[in-house]
Amino acid sequence: MLFRRASRVSALMTGLVALAVLGAGGCDSGPDRKAAAHGPAVIAPGEPGEANRTLSAEEATDRRSENDSPNSADVSYVRMMIEHHTQALVMTELVPKRAESKDVQRIAERIAAGQKPEIEAMKGWLKSYGKPLKSERHEHTTMPGMATESQLKKLRTADGQSFDRLFLTLMTTHHQGAITMATDVKGQGNNIRVEEMADEVIAQQTSEITRMRKML
Repeated sequence: MLFRRASRVSALMTGLVALAVLGAGGCDSGPDRKAAAHGPAVIAPGEPGEANRTLSAEEATDRRSENDSPNSADVSYVRMMIEHHTQALVMTELVPKRAESKDVQRIAERIAAGQKPEIEAMKGWLKSYGKPLKSERHEHTTMPGMATESQLKKLRTADGQSFDRLFLTLMTTHHQGAITMATDVKGQGNNIRVEEMADEVIAQQTSEITRMRKML
């Protein structure tokens, strides 16, 4: 009696395992299910006269990596960010002689240590693609977060706690502007290395903004 019951249980388990295997195989049969297994689907615009295509996230990444030639948004971002970082270094250079807070001195050192190599990396990126540091045309582009000449003049003459507060205020705004620029190029650019640099800016400067806000 016990043997027959055990046999029925064994047969039932075998059937369930078989159904599970068949079900798993069925999940791989349709293109939509395949795309779901590798992440959300991405709509790729078709050529003129052709329908759009649905790509998996993996296929979209592979397609982009095949041709990540920089577009105008990539080049413009790198050029502007070099200038943006350069102004940040001008501000940090004032800290040793004018700041009172040790915390302000430390955050300024952190900013300078991060942005100096980033400037060199961006210059190297431009050189690798044969792009000059500045556009041949004079571009009147207002970069978000940049301090005005009046604000910089005020910072140069401030001292002690007044300097600390003004430095933190200006640098926080400066970082927020850099994050805006980095976020924009992630949506408009095409080059993978530029996207990686933008990600680095977002991560590092978001962390520094949190630190500076706690000092104010």
